Amino acid sequence: MTTHHDKVNQQFGQQANAYLTSKVHAQGADLEYLTSFLTNYPNAEFLDMGCGAGHVSFIAAKQVKHVTAYDLSEQMLAVVEQTADERNLKNITTVQGYAEHQPFDDNYFDIVVSRYSAHHWQDVGKSLRELHRITKPNGKLIIMDVVSPGQPVLDIWLQTIEALRDTSHVRDYTPGEWLTFLSEAGFTIDKIQRHRLPLIFDSWIKRMRTPNNLVDAIRTYQISASQDTKSYFELQSDGSFTSDMMIIETHKVI
Repeated sequence: MTTHHDKVNQQFGQQANAYLTSKVHAQGADLEYLTSFLTNYPNAEFLDMGCGAGHVSFIAAKQVKHVTAYDLSEQMLAVVEQTADERNLKNITTVQGYAEHQPFDDNYFDIVVSRYSAHHWQDVGKSLRELHRITKPNGKLIIMDVVSPGQPVLDIWLQTIEALRDTSHVRDYTPGEWLTFLSEAGFTIDKIQRHRLPLIFDSWIKRMRTPNNLVDAIRTYQISASQDTKSYFELQSDGSFTSDMMIIETHKVI
C-alpha cells in the first residue's frame, strides 16, 4: 500500500531537475522579499522547510550562517547538494524527512521558511506544531504558498485542476484558514502580503509530467468553467491562468 508521503516522494523525485530550472520557482516577488528580509539575520540558523530544488536555500546561504534544506524527496535533496556544490555554497546541509515528524531539537532555528510546499502536507496543523517546537522563542516562520480565494465555486475549480495536475496535491488553503492554523500552532502574525501568480499551462503541466488523459480533463474542465471563474483566474485560450499566492510572516510566541 502506498501512503500520501510515498505519493509525494514519487511525484517530485521524478521532476527534481525540472523544478530547479522552473521560472515560477526560481524567481518572483516572494524571493525578492526574502532576500531583503534576510539582510538583518547574518548569524541565523535557517530551515528551508520542503526545500524542493533549493531556490530558498541558495538565497539564504548567501546571507545567513547556516541553512538546513529539508525535504521528503531524496532526488530533490540530491539536486540541492549538487547545485550548492556548483555554486560553492558550503553552508547548506540537506536532511530528509516528513513535515509532520521533524528530527530537529527544540528551539533550534532562528528562521523557518516554507515556499510552495505546505499544500502537499498531509497534516498542516501537526506540521506547524512541529515547526513551532523547533523554532527559537521570537524566531520567525514565513509561509509562501498558493492560496484559495475561498469563494466555493472558485475554490473547487482551483482544487480540481490542482489535483488533476498533481495527485499528491492536498489543498490550497484560504488566507483565513492559514491564520487559524498558525495561531493555533502558537505563532503571532506579523505581516501578510498577497500577490498574483501567473502560470503558463504548458510548463505547469510538463513540470509535473501530468499524463495526457489528465491534461485533457483539465482543459475540458477549464473550458466548461463559468465566465466569472474564467475572469477571476484570468484563464487564457492555451490554458494558462493566474492564481493567488500569499506571504505570511510570523514569529513564535514565547
